[in-house]
Amino acid sequence: MRVALAQLNPLIGDLRGNAEIIQAACLKAESLSADLLLTPELSLWGYPPKDLLLNKQQLKLQEEILQSLSQNIAKKTPQLNVLVGIAETISDLRIPKLFNSIVLVNADGWEVVSRKQLLPCYDVFDETRYFRPAESPGVISYEKHGESWKIGITICEDLWVEEGLQKQRINGPDPVEKLIPEDINLLINLSASPFNTSKKELRIDLAKKANQRLKCPVIYLNQVGANDELIFDGASFVIDSHKKLALQLRSYSKDLAIWDTNQDYTPLQESTNEVMAEIFKALVLGVRDYAQKCGFKSALLGLSGGIDSALVAVIASAALGAKNVTALLMPSPWSSQGSITDSKQLSERLGITTQTIPIDKLMGCFDTSLETCLGGLPHGITAENLQSRIRGTLLMAVANHNGQLLLSTGNKSELAVGYCTLYGDMNGGLAVIGDLYKTSVFELCYWLDQKSSSAFRDQFGLSMSGELIGKNILEKLPSAELRENQLDSDSLPAYSILDLILKGFIEEQMTSEELILEGYEPELLARVTVLLKQGEFKRRQAPPVLKVSPQAFGSGWRKPIAAS
Repeated sequence: MRVALAQLNPLIGDLRGNAEIIQAACLKAESLSADLLLTPELSLWGYPPKDLLLNKQQLKLQEEILQSLSQNIAKKTPQLNVLVGIAETISDLRIPKLFNSIVLVNADGWEVVSRKQLLPCYDVFDETRYFRPAESPGVISYEKHGESWKIGITICEDLWVEEGLQKQRINGPDPVEKLIPEDINLLINLSASPFNTSKKELRIDLAKKANQRLKCPVIYLNQVGANDELIFDGASFVIDSHKKLALQLRSYSKDLAIWDTNQDYTPLQESTNEVMAEIFKALVLGVRDYAQKCGFKSALLGLSGGIDSALVAVIASAALGAKNVTALLMPSPWSSQGSITDSKQLSERLGITTQTIPIDKLMGCFDTSLETCLGGLPHGITAENLQSRIRGTLLMAVANHNGQLLLSTGNKSELAVGYCTLYGDMNGGLAVIGDLYKTSVFELCYWLDQKSSSAFRDQFGLSMSGELIGKNILEKLPSAELRENQLDSDSLPAYSILDLILKGFIEEQMTSEELILEGYEPELLARVTVLLKQGEFKRRQAPPVLKVSPQAFGSGWRKPIAAS
């Protein structure tokens, strides 16, 4: 049997468009003499469709499209069978009224062959809002070329049942265990699993464990592409009957490959992925897809001469092409000449366009206008935030006028402790590095300026030699330059300490008591705790943050604003 793995990049809710993508995959699979074509979880909808699943017209349209897909298969690829992810409607009066299901589509029509049993409702997932859990595994009997196959079909989370590997799992049945009595000879897992830095290896380990328990090959097929804050890295694979990695599809890219059950494959070397390279590729995909799927052809950002905006400029250039990226320089009386020069030199290295709008006169106008109301000229934090909001207004005006996507340049450390200004530097349609701590920003930038990144630079159309970020920016002490000689360290602990504390609180859910045992000062922890809580109202109004860590500030972070 020849199985085609179609690693697709759907547009959420575009059932017709996604069906066309599946049909194109059918034609390619047919040209490669495939017998069975696999598509990801909810492939007809894209993942996650969220409240689009509550649209009755869309659910009705789904049935029409499945029928049309079957008719197209009958006309163009009559020998092909296709597994497609759908939202299956339930006719009773209880809610939720859907199953997360897989249908088998061929020239004879379509039928449901599997339903998801474990529904994630943690972090960014909220499937119990829409779906009911199934109670039994999906198994199909399949005959081709004189061979009989008994195939088990699971959906994403149904494979995530190994507490020893995961450290935790959803309460519920073990779908892999349920398949053991079925004596299947192939397991297929159709997924939409978002990227984070630790997932690639874990998915392979989970598949190997299922391979060991079921004593059969395992195919893992993942969605690719970015949808809002979530980035899907693809990286689909096959674990063969010898428990070896027999096939692996490309990461961060649409792909289709054939696994032939009668062919012996040379085991692939499990790659040790360089974390910085993975993060960079994920963020590039995140920006590219967000812009394209939201209808933007170009992007704008504010370039300050600091490391955060420099990194965003590099990512944007790699994602959209340098000719489609514009940077605005907005120096104030407190901006150093070095920051202006560094910004211009960076833009020249990247080949992006810059425009300069000094804000000193605008600051003077605001001061004059507010003097009577404030009983004096703005000063302190009020004056500093005014500068940021002037810049934010200019950026929004230029982005609106040119139809550009405004990219926010704040990092996770700043978002965590509220070291950012609402309606100022937080303005934008997408927070590109909002899930990278400041120390990670530095680490990624140092990696970009090393020779080891040259292959990735070439892949994304960046200069392959010399600096990208530049020594001046890398060695500059972090500063918002909102007053004379200002440094971030005036207001915040050193990032090398702050980021470890934040990671303990945010990703690892540690308590202050646990962090004290790690050696952190109680007074510092208390201060960071207050800052983290006080910043919640700002984060609630921030643009979407591209998620690359296990816990980002986004749909998976659900803290109340008014709380003790």
